[in-house]
Amino acid sequence: MAEAIAGRLEVRFGGSGGQGLQLSARILATVAMLDGRQVAQSQHYEPTSRGGLSRSDVVIDSDAIDYPLVVGLDALVVLDQVAVAPSLPLLRPSAAVIADSTRVDDLPDGIALTSLPLIATARDLGNPRGANIVALGALAALLSLGGRDRFDEAIRQEMPRRLQDINLKTLAVGRDLAKSAAELKSA
Repeated sequence: MAEAIAGRLEVRFGGSGGQGLQLSARILATVAMLDGRQVAQSQHYEPTSRGGLSRSDVVIDSDAIDYPLVVGLDALVVLDQVAVAPSLPLLRPSAAVIADSTRVDDLPDGIALTSLPLIATARDLGNPRGANIVALGALAALLSLGGRDRFDEAIRQEMPRRLQDINLKTLAVGRDLAKSAAELKSA
């Protein structure tokens, strides 16, 4: 992980079933393990296979993790409005929030929000189910998480070979999307 992040980092991927949130969490957990960090991952989803609330949490620490569940989110990636309300009470004041600009439109003021066309970008890339990977790339860029080579390695470990190339491209586009948004905010 980036040198700027020390100690415990808590991240949630939230949205609706079928958006690949558990996969994004697994990839982030793999990146952290490749960097020698300790990791705990948990997930929650409703019994419906598509459309119900789904979330996956990742706790990363350089030391042993004494409590494996999130208690204060440092980052929230949200792909559907349905996942906002359950996550708000856990957001730290300094938390970074990345949200899809078309599916998430109701967040309270005072949140460090980066609203991006995650789903539309994935669709434009020919990877319509890849919004989770666009979001993961954006998260990696905004929080300076790990090196690109670690994320590429994690994607290769966690995905079937036939999906690796398109998802490596999708991840890179997500990074670029977040960097462009950050440059616009600072201009």
